[in-house]
Amino acid sequence: MAQDSTPPYDPGVSDSAARAAQDLRVAFSLLRRRIREVSEKQDLTPSQVSALTLVSKSGAATASALAATEGVRPQSMAATLAALDQYGLIQRNPDPGDGRRQLITLTEAGRERVEGTREARSAWLAHAFEERCTEEERQTVIAAMALLERLTRA
Repeated sequence: MAQDSTPPYDPGVSDSAARAAQDLRVAFSLLRRRIREVSEKQDLTPSQVSALTLVSKSGAATASALAATEGVRPQSMAATLAALDQYGLIQRNPDPGDGRRQLITLTEAGRERVEGTREARSAWLAHAFEERCTEEERQTVIAAMALLERLTRA
């Protein structure tokens, strides 16, 4: 990616390790932005998409737990959830352990929205690899992903 040399983060890090880290961070940031552009419908804000995805991963959670996970104020999460509720993407049910609280889950429309988004992103990326990369380049990416997976396990 970048042609200039990136200085090491500390004296114990080689120039190549620093460059790899910088290039990877930039590439993932650009890729993430592009993938979001491909699949996001304009009716939801980025914070609503993020909350919807979080509810999908959580299964069932309280608004305060979602706010804590997202690192936002409970009032901000309440406004985000209210919008998702208006779109019919979430539902609220009493918490069996504490009747004063509500658990947030996805509706069927919410599950379809999350799954559709996931499928659109995967399809775009697969087509981009098919159209813009050679077989050898795709195999290089596969090998690189194995290295990245190894990094994440450390």
